[in-house]
Amino acid sequence: MKADRRFVLGLGFGATTVAAAGGGLAYALGREAPLPGGALAGADMARGHRLRTGGFPAPDRFEEVDLVIAGGGVAGLSAGWRLTDAGFDRFRLLELEDQVGGNARSGRNPVSAYPLGAHYLPVANREAKALRHLLRQLGMITGDSEGIPVYDPEQLCADMQERLFWQGRWQEGLIPRTGITARDRRDLAAFEAAMSAFSKRIGADGKPAFALPMAYSSRDADLTALDTMSFAAWLDRQGWHSPVLRAHVRYAMRDDYGTEPREVSAWAGMHYFAARRGWAANGAGDNELAWPEGNARLTQRLAGFFPQRIAPGHIVHRVAREGEHILVDSFDVAAKSTTRTRARAAILALPHFIAARICDGIEGPAGFSYAPWLVANITVDRLPAGRGVPLAWDNVSSTSESLGYVVATHQGPDAITSATVLTWYLPLSDMPPAQARQLLVQRSADEWKRIVRDDLLGMHPELDGAIQSIELWRWGHAMIRPTPGFLWRGDTVEPGPPLFLAHSDLSGLSLFEEAHYRGVHAAERAMAMLGHAHESLL
Repeated sequence: MKADRRFVLGLGFGATTVAAAGGGLAYALGREAPLPGGALAGADMARGHRLRTGGFPAPDRFEEVDLVIAGGGVAGLSAGWRLTDAGFDRFRLLELEDQVGGNARSGRNPVSAYPLGAHYLPVANREAKALRHLLRQLGMITGDSEGIPVYDPEQLCADMQERLFWQGRWQEGLIPRTGITARDRRDLAAFEAAMSAFSKRIGADGKPAFALPMAYSSRDADLTALDTMSFAAWLDRQGWHSPVLRAHVRYAMRDDYGTEPREVSAWAGMHYFAARRGWAANGAGDNELAWPEGNARLTQRLAGFFPQRIAPGHIVHRVAREGEHILVDSFDVAAKSTTRTRARAAILALPHFIAARICDGIEGPAGFSYAPWLVANITVDRLPAGRGVPLAWDNVSSTSESLGYVVATHQGPDAITSATVLTWYLPLSDMPPAQARQLLVQRSADEWKRIVRDDLLGMHPELDGAIQSIELWRWGHAMIRPTPGFLWRGDTVEPGPPLFLAHSDLSGLSLFEEAHYRGVHAAERAMAMLGHAHESLL
């Protein structure tokens, strides 16, 4: 993520009432335009909720395997990739959904592929050795220049990367260029200097103050103490009250964490700004890898390393110890039967609230809370325009409560210039997560479509009549919320061999890099327990 991506405003209205910012043309003309087609979908709530209601049939099929991975999101797929890479093939991955990928899945229509959730991966830090190993295997890192990784330019986000709708015009980058007071400039400069210093700081333990993955971060006492307060409270202590600064911080926290600054740990807030130090040749370190389908490019490639070992449509509903072994019961949705798998070890690559529900001996989910999101993929028959600079990959409006949209056809061999899909994001951060989840379920597809349509037309009145469809995707538990006092809690809930946990919520940061690290870490610990020789990537 580029540094200037942090400097952006979110001066909108509540997510529960978000409507046409500046007034969509349909309302300006005093009429209700017909709503576009498109489905309201999301993670399979019926399957997920069945874990609460139970009633699964007794096992009628039995099998044995050395290792079971429960969960096919980024962490579970990364664990499977690491096992395969080390020559360990005696495992099986069970996934509740019909498709693997977690919140990094994608859809496709005749215009383009598009993301349903996570949509980019920043260039990897120097400390992210396992991730760089993967990117080399995928051909995304093509070589080295004087020991520094060289990335395939076709995988990097093309220009123009970002633009901001500010004071009635689109400007390049996400830092407001006009209408900023002297106080705003002072606070922004002081904040940027502070984050730059934290980014360069090396702790007394020889580690970066803020690293990615976070496991490589310094544990200096003054740094870990930042987790005891909110990011908003930390800003108060610095005396930085500029509304422009506060708005840009709010955007940032909602962007990566789906959470308001007053509810984000100050440590996590600083991590957003100070942890990314992409290590790449030719000045590409501040760029990101981006594809039409978003991070589904990565999850699909991960799954491609071991497709024959993946069993989708299997609800893991019971995990129990039996002497030195693990029993894993999974319900095959298609066959309507339960299989009991006896294994020597298991990796639970599941959100912690699910792992604790299905497995005795795992500490309950106290403190674990998850941010709900709505994602909309809007197919338009012509490209957005507007006054100012031309269309970018990432487009944000200072007047909207949404996080704006990314353009699926910004790059890639399947790009279509006359039509495109705009992936629009809204974290429901202005209310408690449980209430937001209720809203996701209770609000009708038509109501959500009006919100999405009117928000887009508020940015682009010229798109009136151009919207062909709005595909809605609900994420009830999209990402872990790094609230004050939560970070490093994941280190205290490990059940111990032969059970291993692997999920980004153990880090408190819902990032690809964290999920990948957790999956690799669990896989390497499991292989060590099972006596499979390997050289660690961590």
